[in-house]
Amino acid sequence: MTDSPTSADTPPTEDPRPDGLRTARSLVVVNTGDGKGKSSAAFGTAMRARARGWPVAVVQFLKSDDWVTGEQMMAEPLGIDFWSLGEGFTWDSDDLTRDEAEAREAWQHGKALVAAGDHRLVVFDEITYPLNWGWIDAADVEATFRSRPTHVSLVLTGRDAPSWMIDLADTVTEMRKTKHAYDAGIRAKKGIDY
Repeated sequence: MTDSPTSADTPPTEDPRPDGLRTARSLVVVNTGDGKGKSSAAFGTAMRARARGWPVAVVQFLKSDDWVTGEQMMAEPLGIDFWSLGEGFTWDSDDLTRDEAEAREAWQHGKALVAAGDHRLVVFDEITYPLNWGWIDAADVEATFRSRPTHVSLVLTGRDAPSWMIDLADTVTEMRKTKHAYDAGIRAKKGIDY
């Protein structure tokens, strides 16, 4: 078997960027798929935006406010406004109706953040889950995102991003699982997973 050259085998010699590049006032970025890294990528973007002096907010939908995550520990000293408004994993829940109410509260808070326009970046971490479960009104979410102030960028994360979200987005990345430690029975690791 012979190896044929691929684009990864040789450095590019021509500029791959399209002609006519322009500047956008804001962007919508979606991180979706069944692989690890959707939230991690979103928090990387949040830190980058904050380093550029942007006001940044994060709304987490399924992470419990009782948990102490590395993301929240780093966000607060950087001046990132951070809200964990979920109840945690649904399979650990004693009352899914309470979880649904928490998701609705998180959405109302996030909607108000977007409308106020005080943050140049708002991250909606794991928003696809309550959307897909019907816990929050997809039409309201879509309308809010489409009518956001022109300077407000969004990062939206979670598996199975709905088609309207993909259509709305400027950038969509699908994280695909090739292998995961959970599959081998390894628990989430502090510092890597949270």
